Amino acid sequence: MSTSTTRRRSVLAAFLLGMLSVFALPAGPASAHATLVGSTPTADVVVDALPGEVVITFTEAVRPVADKIRVIAPDGARLDSGKAVARGVELVIPVRSGGPRGTYLVSYRVVSADNHPISGGFAFSFGEVSATATSDAVADVQTDPFVKHTMSAARWLGFAGLILLVGPALVLLTLWPARLPTAGPAKLAVAGGILLAVSGLLELYLQIPYTSGSGLLGGTVEGAVEVLGTAYGAAHLVRLAVVVAAVLLLRPVVGLRAGKLDQALLILLGVVGAATWPLSGHPSASPVPALTVVADAAHLAAMAVWVGGLVVLVGFLLRRADERELGVIMPVWSGWALLAVTVLVLAGTAQALVEVGTLSALTGTPYGQLVIVKVGLFAIILAAAAYARNVTNRQTPDEGNLAEVRRRLRVGVLVEVGVVVLILGVTSVLVQTTPARSVEASAAQPGRPVEVKVSSSLFQVVVDVAPAKTGINTVHLYALKPDGRTPIRVVEWKATVALPAKGIELITVPVLALTPDHATGQIQLPAAGIWDMRVTLRLDDINQATVTAKIPVG
Repeated sequence: MSTSTTRRRSVLAAFLLGMLSVFALPAGPASAHATLVGSTPTADVVVDALPGEVVITFTEAVRPVADKIRVIAPDGARLDSGKAVARGVELVIPVRSGGPRGTYLVSYRVVSADNHPISGGFAFSFGEVSATATSDAVADVQTDPFVKHTMSAARWLGFAGLILLVGPALVLLTLWPARLPTAGPAKLAVAGGILLAVSGLLELYLQIPYTSGSGLLGGTVEGAVEVLGTAYGAAHLVRLAVVVAAVLLLRPVVGLRAGKLDQALLILLGVVGAATWPLSGHPSASPVPALTVVADAAHLAAMAVWVGGLVVLVGFLLRRADERELGVIMPVWSGWALLAVTVLVLAGTAQALVEVGTLSALTGTPYGQLVIVKVGLFAIILAAAAYARNVTNRQTPDEGNLAEVRRRLRVGVLVEVGVVVLILGVTSVLVQTTPARSVEASAAQPGRPVEVKVSSSLFQVVVDVAPAKTGINTVHLYALKPDGRTPIRVVEWKATVALPAKGIELITVPVLALTPDHATGQIQLPAAGIWDMRVTLRLDDINQATVTAKIPVG
């Protein structure tokens, strides 16, 4: 069977796999995290009797975070009793009897099925609406930003380690010329294994403060036991074991004497190791986890093979291999690279199609436009790969043209590597961008979220009201210094709304302080119009000011 025929069949197989992913994925985007559906008592309701428990309902099963689920009475005392219990999609919080009349604040922090913590809060009143507890009495349920960013850095460290381990190991196993020393790629592979191990241990530790909402040094023995008992902990322990086993199997690979059993074991370890990423993240919580886990693992493996192979190619083979060796290596690598890039394009595009949904969303939203840029960059990579294939197919390296062939191949490969860097940059922006389908769905609603900025000499307040239509609305308040850039600490938050044009007098907005500079609440807005929201912030015993925001409600 010719090389071109084998390559065509490989590309066809990758194309069919990618198309299967496109059609088998759900029509709507998979839920990345659990979201709040409702509660009993409902937010902002006034009840005649204090309930014996508060029940919060989510879109998927959750697990409570110890000491981060609280019910705060109007006098600032905690009224939750015992431990909150998760019953499938419901979180049940026992409440002590005998609490005073007034407004109660409920704050929670739970971990969703994809192992990401979510937090929030709401208020309800017993008998009458009253002033709420100060922020010092409410649990801080937010994620520490430094922990979150360090967790992201640890994940990227793991991806780098995977590339450096898989690429050199694969090339040494299949393409490395016997006459060349193996010390260089062997050191890369060992470095990759070390990075993977460090990343796995870091992620395991960081998951403790990430879950609890504590600082970087907030890890505890109890937290470690809890994390290790989850699917996330199990997946990372398996990954660490796979890394150790793979590094041990590198010895025969580096010596170019690996047998079929060694090869089979390495392939098995690679499959198991790649699966630990989707099993500990979003794909495991999708509506079709079997498909999304396999697709994500294939995407990860293709990335490691392609980028890792490029690293070895640029770092060693293009500089050391002779004309006869390059004549054998490059056509084989070219086929592998094309297959890997095809899998990457189709798997990534499948998820993008799910998140975009329509042509108007593709062209009319930032998310869709970034997808277009990413696909365009991949097209450049394919062009560079085609250029390299033409060089190897049309010019057989010999002593007369070896330098020119090396130069052309190096140009093509360096273009691929450069575009990879750009794609990673686009991807890092893409994952922080609201999916196009969600943007269109929001635009189709009769009410749109409203953001208003109002200032005093002491502070600036960003008022975010959603969905800004009659009925229950969620309010977020963000406090900044007068420059509008630096967060400022608030001791006490108060907010009221009124609609004078329709004779609706002041209504108190129950406010829950999530962090010193961020508070949230929910309010029932019974009529459309331009509402006046008065926000009072007390910064200390002396400094206090009130600002008024105009909120259009549909």
